[in-house]
Amino acid sequence: MKLPFCFAGIALLVVVAPATAAETETERLKQAQGLFQPLPQDMAMLDAPITPERVDLGRLLFFDPRLTVDADVSCSSCHQPAHHGTDGLPKSIGVRQRPHPRNAPTILNAGLNFIIHWRGDRDSLEDQVIKALASPITNGQPDEKAIINRLEQIPSYIPLFKAAFPNDPHPMTGENIAKAIGAYERTLVTPSSFDRYLAGDVNALSPKARGGLATFINTGCVTCHNGVLVGGGMYRKFGVVEPYWRATGSQAIDNGRADVTKNLDDLYVFRVASLRNVATPYFHDGSVATLPEAVRVMARVQLGVTLGDAETSDIVAFLESLTGELPANFATVPTLPPGSVTSPHESSKESVR
Repeated sequence: MKLPFCFAGIALLVVVAPATAAETETERLKQAQGLFQPLPQDMAMLDAPITPERVDLGRLLFFDPRLTVDADVSCSSCHQPAHHGTDGLPKSIGVRQRPHPRNAPTILNAGLNFIIHWRGDRDSLEDQVIKALASPITNGQPDEKAIINRLEQIPSYIPLFKAAFPNDPHPMTGENIAKAIGAYERTLVTPSSFDRYLAGDVNALSPKARGGLATFINTGCVTCHNGVLVGGGMYRKFGVVEPYWRATGSQAIDNGRADVTKNLDDLYVFRVASLRNVATPYFHDGSVATLPEAVRVMARVQLGVTLGDAETSDIVAFLESLTGELPANFATVPTLPPGSVTSPHESSKESVR
């Protein structure tokens, strides 16, 4: 590149060399490090500590269906290892085939979201568990006492609760169930090749994924999808440029957060989704089946941008780099404590042996 330069009345011509590929990659890495952060080792908080005893108990409770009314649905029913912490359904199915109103977000890395659930009606992982225990869709039990009575039918749980909550004279409570499951869920961190990239290993991402990262940034996706989760840090209206359902083909229109706050300013507002471990189907109603189509929809309805095939393909390559390896304590189902429980409407017993 040639630039004119004047010195002491004499016109000179200065040759400026273009940036090398290595310099371009270094600048892109610095830009990414300013927009995103790598995942932490775990998601413990001062008011939500992690202890081995709580994690072990919480893992069992997470996978145990016997807490629910007919002993056939567990947390893992909607948050399956095979689907990267979701269930692969447009809308999840609860007890007695009762439908949930929205898609199940992944439980992986979920403790880093600034709020839980699409509409922000759960404050934390622990709050989510407490409200799930009382839900006629998720659990179906009439009250907390029925859940505790159910657990007391499984004798092996009694010492596990005592070990997890040694200072509590009556440790088997709904609050402690939530604390234990929350402690387990706070260990479910999935670092990926993108975290190695952020740590300085440029080659951790393929050239195509690095190109997709640049397109992701330059298109404006990072306005909402940034930080440690590449999202999950704010609320945004779904359909800034045009109504979302025109692009997604959604059969029902969801009012979003407005149904929680009763504020019309929150109409069609949802928590921005984390893009780590992106798994099908997409959006709050599971209305889009493929990742390339989801990318095109978001560019269209949020930014007013029409992406070409190459741009879409590159962004998808970047997003795929955000999927990490499943934690060992989530990838396999634990052996549950033995014990039989009685269904309230049946004389037969549901058992794990």
